[in-house]
Amino acid sequence: MAGERDRDAAGRARSARPRDGLGRPLARGARGVERQPEGVVRTPQQTLREAQRLFDEQHPFHAHEVLEDAWKAAPAAERDLWRGLAQLAVGLTHVARGNPAGATALLRRGAANLEPYRDGAPYGIDVPGLLLWAGGDGLPAGPPRLTR
Repeated sequence: MAGERDRDAAGRARSARPRDGLGRPLARGARGVERQPEGVVRTPQQTLREAQRLFDEQHPFHAHEVLEDAWKAAPAAERDLWRGLAQLAVGLTHVARGNPAGATALLRRGAANLEPYRDGAPYGIDVPGLLLWAGGDGLPAGPPRLTR
């Protein structure tokens, strides 16, 4: 029926259209990039390894999905850390999509969420390096390094 939305197994609205490597929807039936499953429980180390792999393969949108799972599952004291990392991934997605205004806004927001962890981030996360990467002159050209 026209106007009905695609739904996932839990009944949440979720587009079934394939997506490109930057998360943009493609035409139905087109060949897209496999999406990251949502709600996957990973250790922080597994999350960081998977997100880094996706960044290195130039899939920042997919890295965002992995980091978003960690953000949603994190203890309260770490939520802004994971949220900031996810926002950096979205910022890099906007860079790759050619949206400098969106990229700048998300990179700044992500950096602001990471700032409180500058002197003591857990799991070997290189917050000072990420802040430099996100806040340098111009937009970042390559993937971030999440850990030291």
